[in-house]
Amino acid sequence: HTHFLSLSLQAKMSRPVQARRLEGIDKNIWVEFVKLATTYSRVNLGQGFPDFPPPDFLKEAFVRALSGENHMVHQYTRAFGHPPLVKILAQFFGKLLGRDIDPLTNVMVTVGAYQALFCCFQAFVDEGDEVIIIEPFFDCYEAMVKMAGGKPVYVPLRPKAPEGGKLMSSADWLLDPAELASKFSKKTKVIVLNSPNNPLGKVFSQGDLELIAGLCVQHDVLCISDEVYEWLVYDGKEHVRIASLRGMWDRTVTIGSAGKTFSATGWKVGWTVGPNHLLQHVRTVHQNSVYHCATAAQDAVAQGFQREFELHGKPDSYFVQLPKEMQQKRDWLVQSLDAVGMKPVIPEGTYFLVADISEFKSDVPDVPDSHEPYDSRFAKWMVKNKGLAAIPLSTFYCEAHKSKYNHFIRFCFAKEEATLKAANDILQKWKQEKTNP
Repeated sequence: HTHFLSLSLQAKMSRPVQARRLEGIDKNIWVEFVKLATTYSRVNLGQGFPDFPPPDFLKEAFVRALSGENHMVHQYTRAFGHPPLVKILAQFFGKLLGRDIDPLTNVMVTVGAYQALFCCFQAFVDEGDEVIIIEPFFDCYEAMVKMAGGKPVYVPLRPKAPEGGKLMSSADWLLDPAELASKFSKKTKVIVLNSPNNPLGKVFSQGDLELIAGLCVQHDVLCISDEVYEWLVYDGKEHVRIASLRGMWDRTVTIGSAGKTFSATGWKVGWTVGPNHLLQHVRTVHQNSVYHCATAAQDAVAQGFQREFELHGKPDSYFVQLPKEMQQKRDWLVQSLDAVGMKPVIPEGTYFLVADISEFKSDVPDVPDSHEPYDSRFAKWMVKNKGLAAIPLSTFYCEAHKSKYNHFIRFCFAKEEATLKAANDILQKWKQEKTNP
C-alpha cells in the first residue's frame, strides 16, 4: 500500500501535454491589457464594448422571453438556431442581399461572431492552406488560422498622407491592387474580409470589394466576411455586402453579431449567412463544439430584429439612430485627441478610432533593443501613469510588420458621454503638464 502511495506521489506527468496546434498562440494581448485596465484605469477606452445599455425594446424582449408563458425558452432549442431567430434573419438578410434565403439551410446561429469565425476556419482550412488576411486585422484571425493548420498570408493597408494638413481618415489606408493580386496562388483557400474594419474603422469601397471579388472568382477562393459593424457606418457612407456582388454568394460566408448590432456584447449571439454547400460544414463544427446557443437570448434578438424589419430605413429604426449617436461620440473623441496633439485617424465606421502618438515620444522614451513594440510600452505607461486605457495598434499586425506600425493606439468611443468627458479631462490635464512641466 505504501509502495503504491509513493509511486502515485512520484507519478507527475513528464510527457508534453500541449497539442501542437496551440504552439505560439498561447499569449493573448487581451488577457494582459484587460488586467492592466482593471487594475489601473480610471477611464477604459480599450476593449470594444459599450458602457451604455442596449435599447429598451431589446431589454424588454429579454424580460418577456424569461417571464412569459413559454417555459420552453429555458430549454434547448434547435441546435443551428432558434426557429423564430433564423426565420427573421433569413427575411432580413434576404432583403439586404436581394435573394431568397432559407432559414434552415442558409442561416446558422452561433455563440457570438467569435464562434462563427472559429467554425469557419475549422470547417474550411486544412493543413498547409493559405489564408489571406488584410492588415491591420482583428487579432483572432491569425490565431484561428494557425490553430486550423493554415498559413496566414498578410496584405497591409498602406496609409497615404492626406492633402493640405487635413486629419487622416481610415479611407486614406489603401489596398494595393497589384500587391493583393500577388498574394493569391494555388494554395490560397480563403480570404478574410472585415468591413467596416476593426481596428481602423475603414469601410471598404465598392471598388475594393469588386477587386477582392474578382480575385476570389478568378482563383476559386472562399471569402469569410466579418461584417459585425455593418450598421455602424458614418458620414453617409454605405456598407456594401460582398456576398451581393457577382459570383460571390456561392463562395462567401457572412458573419454578423447581435452584440454589435444591438449594443449587447455580453449576450453572445452571432450568426453566419451563406449557401448550404458551405454552411453544412460550418454546422458540423458547431454541432461538435458548442452544439447550441442560449435560447432566451436568441428569442429576444429575434424580437429585436422583427421590430427592425418593420422599421427598416425609417427614422425610428435603431439601426438608423445608433450610427447617428455613435458619429457624435466619434467626433467628440476626435476633437479631444486632436486638441492635445494625438493625431486621430477619422474612422468611417465601427466603435474604434486609431490615433498617432508620435508627438508623445518625449513622455515615454524609446528603449533601444526592446522586443516590445513602442505603442505597446506607451499604452502600458499611459494606463499606469494617466489612468487611460487603450490598445496598441501593433497588436493587429503580424510579427514581421509590428515594428512598422508601432506609433498608433486604438481607442473605443462606444461609451457614455460621461466616460468620454472623463477621457477628455485626462488628456487636457496631460497637455497642461506637457506645456508647463
